[in-house]
Amino acid sequence: MEAISVRGQPRSLHPLNAILLAFPLALFVGALVTDLAYDASYQVQWVNFSSWLIAAGLLVGAFALLWAIIELLVGLTARDGRPLVYVITLVAMWVLGLINAFVHGKDAWASMPAGLYLSAVVALLSLVAAWIGYSGLPTRRVQ
Repeated sequence: MEAISVRGQPRSLHPLNAILLAFPLALFVGALVTDLAYDASYQVQWVNFSSWLIAAGLLVGAFALLWAIIELLVGLTARDGRPLVYVITLVAMWVLGLINAFVHGKDAWASMPAGLYLSAVVALLSLVAAWIGYSGLPTRRVQ
């Protein structure tokens, strides 16, 4: 007996990958919120919170990125371009998140407004990556 999947039918992420993908979204959005709080109040502790949230997002995001790259290379997902866009989005999120961590490593006053803008872009990229990942990747036809 042979399993056949129809092309275009969504395939969900592996549960561990789904858990790993949820953390960067929450942490990078949290960093954006704390940057906005610093912009409104100029309390230095908000930038410190942002730095920690960005560092945690990078840590867990690296594992999500590694998982996505392995799935892409092994060929567990379809070769229609969507998994590649997913990996590219995760790479862009991680690289810009790393640059954002370096910007937040400066003095609180010196990290703005570049840190705020980078946090917004990284949060948007993490949202796009989560959207692509959770919307399901199409499966390939087995014959």
